[in-house]
Amino acid sequence: MKPTLKFFRKLILRLSAAALLVFVLVLGFYGIKGYQMYRNAVAEKNLEERVEEIRGAENFTAYSQMPQFYIEATISTEDHRFEQHCGIDPIAICRAAWTDLKAMAFVEGGSTITQQLAKNMLFTQEKKIERKAAEVFAALKIESKYTKQEIFELYANTVYFGSGYYGIYEASMGYFGKEPMELTDYECAMLAGIPNAPSIYSPDVNKDFASKRTEQVLDCMVKNKVISRKEAEGHID
Repeated sequence: MKPTLKFFRKLILRLSAAALLVFVLVLGFYGIKGYQMYRNAVAEKNLEERVEEIRGAENFTAYSQMPQFYIEATISTEDHRFEQHCGIDPIAICRAAWTDLKAMAFVEGGSTITQQLAKNMLFTQEKKIERKAAEVFAALKIESKYTKQEIFELYANTVYFGSGYYGIYEASMGYFGKEPMELTDYECAMLAGIPNAPSIYSPDVNKDFASKRTEQVLDCMVKNKVISRKEAEGHID
């Protein structure tokens, strides 16, 4: 092997090892900070107390009172491996990390429905690396204590739908003047798409954007084989 080639090979190996070491140290640093953030949150008020507060809300909507189409639309759009993962989705996290790295900013979160519930229940909405780490610890704990139906139920009752509406009941009444079980499939798809960016996709803000987002939700349902393309086209107003 030529001396120059050998030198560059060693250099690449050393740089790779150094990069890996830095990655592990950064991961450990934010992991520790995230765990402490999680511990502080549950010390202030534990998960069980927070869950009971949500369930005790005046307009709490049980899983059985939600349209199946809304449930399927939300899972298809927000977290299509929801039924399979343990609270975190490594595939989504890696994809989001790569997207964020290329953009050098928080562009894609990669959060599961369970992580979003953890954020809604325990943390602020501020985008920090340690908060994302804290979400992981909280999500794993939530998954160990509650069923998938219970987790979805809690998520749907705490997520922000824009225009000041928190939870599916407020959003259903506020946007459409009807209770959740009375929603049409199209209205369900629209609600499923709003939480991704409530300030943009709220029909009160921009009806065109809300409609386009609803079509994206229906496309996700087709992609995940929940409905057919013909059914999706039939739901478009």
